[in-house]
Amino acid sequence: MLNRRHLRVKVLQSLYAFFQSGNSSLNAGEKELLFSIDKIYDLYLYQLTLLVDIGRQARKTVEDNKIKKVPSHEDLNPNTRFLENKCLLGIANSMELEEKLKERKISWAKAPEISKKIFMQFREGKHYQEYMSMKDCSFEQDRDLILKLLKNYVCETELLHHFYEDNSIYWLDDWELVNKMIIKSIKAMNNGNEDDFKMMSLYKDPDDKKFARELFKKTILHDKEFGPLIAAKTQNWDIERIALMDIIIMKMALTEITQFAEIPVKVSLNEYIELSKMYSTPKSKIFVNGVLDKLVEELTADNKVKKITKS
Repeated sequence: MLNRRHLRVKVLQSLYAFFQSGNSSLNAGEKELLFSIDKIYDLYLYQLTLLVDIGRQARKTVEDNKIKKVPSHEDLNPNTRFLENKCLLGIANSMELEEKLKERKISWAKAPEISKKIFMQFREGKHYQEYMSMKDCSFEQDRDLILKLLKNYVCETELLHHFYEDNSIYWLDDWELVNKMIIKSIKAMNNGNEDDFKMMSLYKDPDDKKFARELFKKTILHDKEFGPLIAAKTQNWDIERIALMDIIIMKMALTEITQFAEIPVKVSLNEYIELSKMYSTPKSKIFVNGVLDKLVEELTADNKVKKITKS
């Protein structure tokens, strides 16, 4: 699920917190980094089971309507098309999802009002109404409806945003990433049959966790080495006015370039210039790019940049 760019972002955020705190231990900082990465998977599971819970709310609504004191003809003969949505049933019947939810103790039992509110809004919307009025539905139309439910209702629910904000300081930062991953998982479904829905793993590659840990630790361990190098190349700048995020980005870049022999210099430079655009000031891209270019040239001349060349 997470690629190297996502992991660099998490390392950057953890390093920023580490250097801001001033008194964190390296081990405690590493533990916090891994915890923040692991919480992304909890959010992934919460969002998936929320879709399933919306389906349960729909079924409960149908059942409650049947036992009204004076049920209408529509209450007694409900349109069950949404209850039979093959895409949603495919997610709900995933044994792997069920196992992960039990393992991590994730459910919406303590906040049932969220799925109820989302279903009520969805039921009144045009996407649901158009879907329920169709004569026949293909799996593709079932899947398309669930994607619309996620994009237009789940992702737009303010109550849900507040829930995540109150329950984890990490989740709002990871919100967009997780929703993209769920959309990708749903789009990969073909029929809604058993085992059609495939869960994503947290790490795309087993080595990626090691990469994140080592990048975090080595950036801290080489802080006193790279700090003066950066300061020497920014003499015309007031070091106190240079964004802390820029300095950390450059230290990470230098660490990766000198300590990770398998990653090409160009790849590292492009990644950290991109990070400066995303997480620092508007002028950071030009500043970070200029400083890193000079430093990499010097480090290469001093034989401190050693890369593995593929044969």
